[in-house]
Amino acid sequence: MPPRTSNAAGPAVTPAAGRAALRVAVLADSDTRWKWGALTAHRLAGAAGAVGSGRAERPAEISGLLLRGRATPTPRQLAEVGVDTGRVREVTTAEFLRTVRDEAYDVVVLALVGGAVQAMLHGLAALELPRRPVVVTGYVGVVYEKLADGLLLRHGADMVLANSRHDAGRFRTVYEGVGADASAVTEAALPFLGGEPHRAEEGRDTVVFAAQPSVPASRAERAYLLRRLVEHARLHPRREVLLKLRSRPGEHTTHIEELPYQRLADRVPGGLPPNFRLVYGHMGEVLDRTDLLVTVSSTAALESLHRRIPTAVLSDLGVREALGNHHFIGSGLITSWDHLDGGFRPRPDEEWLAGQGVAADGSYSTAYDAARARVDGLLAAGPLPALAPYYTAATAPGYLPGILARYHLGPDGRPLPGAAAPREAGRVRGAVRETVRNAARGAYRHGVQRVAPVIRRMGEL
Repeated sequence: MPPRTSNAAGPAVTPAAGRAALRVAVLADSDTRWKWGALTAHRLAGAAGAVGSGRAERPAEISGLLLRGRATPTPRQLAEVGVDTGRVREVTTAEFLRTVRDEAYDVVVLALVGGAVQAMLHGLAALELPRRPVVVTGYVGVVYEKLADGLLLRHGADMVLANSRHDAGRFRTVYEGVGADASAVTEAALPFLGGEPHRAEEGRDTVVFAAQPSVPASRAERAYLLRRLVEHARLHPRREVLLKLRSRPGEHTTHIEELPYQRLADRVPGGLPPNFRLVYGHMGEVLDRTDLLVTVSSTAALESLHRRIPTAVLSDLGVREALGNHHFIGSGLITSWDHLDGGFRPRPDEEWLAGQGVAADGSYSTAYDAARARVDGLLAAGPLPALAPYYTAATAPGYLPGILARYHLGPDGRPLPGAAAPREAGRVRGAVRETVRNAARGAYRHGVQRVAPVIRRMGEL
């Protein structure tokens, strides 16, 4: 088992004698995608998790870029996933493309939603660089919805990372099924797995529910899950019961959260029991003291399984594609609160685990060997061919232009007029833009979390 690693890019590594540092840019659009992108960059460079792989570690210089948008994380969110906010800067699409043009990176990791990946691929292609970087993308966690849409939007990258053997097979099937080149699909694993295997400790009995921002979506279903968690705490007063939350009210994560559990918890009849707490912070640190992880379909389940922590996937609201818990069919983990209240602990199916990239068998140290070898091979091959996404003006004329326009790019992949503000714009103008952006974000979050639910309830009357 490799040692746990930081979830941040960390300070730039001084190149070892005789080995040039790998220059990597990570472009992300939310807190969890930054976490995935930064750790992926480290693992591709061999700076983490290379123990036992037989490959020499390469120093890495990692630049952090945050794509400006509705889900741009706050400094607190970045700090919570271990990011040095002083080493990350916010950019527009045009600023990102200009940075890639000027900085001569070896690798660019696109840790973005599918549409943004497609836009950046076309933008990078339009730069027509004589020597372009290797472009890598992938998924933050379990892929349980919009498989074809998300994959085809990521097509064109040099490497599309799959978090498991199961995903790698599905990815290739989609690409080959539409006649697209599937050679970019590369099997790896989730980059943030780690930590010591679970060991029961005398006197410790901790149940953690890993909440998700958008699953389930309805107030009734979220209130039900919270009620059952509180009832579990009351049934077992000597057990510590934790509700692990992703964000505080007003903050945005990768998925929109309209009904934060914090607000629902304020309305629990009789108040919360003394052995029940809301917690934030690194999931890895919470798992250090977890004896049972419960979730609907969070990627936290895979982190828990990697450490051999007893893990339960709830069936209370049904096993449905909309919830994502259908991904765990065959895992042996699907159960209900009634069974958990009675003391049942699921046992995972070993064959299912082996296909999910969990690497609980100790093979995690070599999970990125194929990806590292592919990066090395591409860098050694000399100038790379032009990026060639599946979606073009010929294959998707009714879809692609809208995606590019959303990120202020024209049909040719070049920034639209007015999209690129001059670098020498005055500080006052920059400060005004920042104030307006922050106000707009605040209004958007207020609309999503306060106004939209009210309108929806009125519509149901």
